[in-house]
Amino acid sequence: MAEALVGFAAFLALAFLRVPLWISMILVGTLGFAWKVSLPAALSMIGQIAYETSMSYALSVVPLFVLMGNLVTRARLSEELYDAAYAFFGHLRGGLALSTIVACAGFSSICGSSLATAATMGKVAYPSMKRFGYKDTLAAGCIAAGGTLGILIPPSVLLVIYGILTEQNIGQLFAAGILPGLVATLCYLGAVLYVVRRDPQAGPPGERQGWPQRLRALSHVWGVLLLFGLVMGGLYGGVATPTECAGVGAGGAFLFALFRHGLSWRILVQILVESARTTAMIFAILIGAMIFSNFVNLTGMPAALRDFVGGSGFSPLMVIVAILVVYVLLGCVLESLSMILLTVPLFYPLVQHLGFDLIWFGILVVCVTELSLITPPVGLNVFVLRGVLPAVPITAIYRGVAPFVAADIVRLAILVAFPAISLYLPSLMK
Repeated sequence: MAEALVGFAAFLALAFLRVPLWISMILVGTLGFAWKVSLPAALSMIGQIAYETSMSYALSVVPLFVLMGNLVTRARLSEELYDAAYAFFGHLRGGLALSTIVACAGFSSICGSSLATAATMGKVAYPSMKRFGYKDTLAAGCIAAGGTLGILIPPSVLLVIYGILTEQNIGQLFAAGILPGLVATLCYLGAVLYVVRRDPQAGPPGERQGWPQRLRALSHVWGVLLLFGLVMGGLYGGVATPTECAGVGAGGAFLFALFRHGLSWRILVQILVESARTTAMIFAILIGAMIFSNFVNLTGMPAALRDFVGGSGFSPLMVIVAILVVYVLLGCVLESLSMILLTVPLFYPLVQHLGFDLIWFGILVVCVTELSLITPPVGLNVFVLRGVLPAVPITAIYRGVAPFVAADIVRLAILVAFPAISLYLPSLMK
């Protein structure tokens, strides 16, 4: 176990020195494995893991969902989602912020990327809020926080990675993310209402629209409903595998982008190159994490951790709370994908040994890693939004996300206290 702790310390030191995370994990994992076994065995392990990961059929769902998200972004469905939400909520105090949260939830259901959701909605929603006199803290805060819904509401790449690491059914994980995603959306809406109640000037009301305008705006979001229905309907009904549903979703997104005149040969090449780069980044981090995990498993740390918890007298629920606290602390220095790849192989055998459902634990892990996207000093959504909105100070964005961080903690407590919220829909799947 001491060797594993040294390995984690070495990895964090390299990360603080700005060495790319996948290189840090491969370097520490390889050297540790070579020290425990031999250098030829470590080099053979690198080749075997890289080959098996790149040839994995289960992982083929990742580039398809990434491509689907990029095509949906180009199809400009985000604008129609925001218009539909604004038609219903825009006349309320803080209504444009409420509309942004709802639009982020809808866009997340077909995009699956938090960074893309934050960047896209920053371009769509912020100008409207600025025009009606919204304060930068609320305007930027609700966009940054709403973007985090992209890694929970299915299709979610992080849920796919978690399912592969823990050998859980990806379709059940997607179904499990729907109700917690709705809970997250409601908590964020509550955070907006809390802010405008304390400071009415933070979110002045917009223009009221009549029912004809509302129904017309609602009719424009049929593409979102159809794509979500195709992907989740195939999974929930048991008629298609996750990879097949991802292929259908990517194909549907391509047709939408094509018929909405959002595609040209130049744009299509950009989308394909961007999707390939994102996929390569995910696979590189995944390969590095698997190499590092092999070294950690070789040291016996998971078994030692399980024995320590078993002899400590801690209740199982206290162990879960302690694990979530660790995730919150790690989220201050690591981004979500690296955090899941590093810690899930260490924690999930312990959680399974304690008798908890791994589907439920997966939803908790993804929920708590959402915090890493908006907490300092490494809040990727905050930095993405700062790039999209250069006129907004980063300090204003961090002040703006504070109420939403509190809402996330409330949401996490609800999901811990009531596991049925995460497990109800998977229990009904065919």
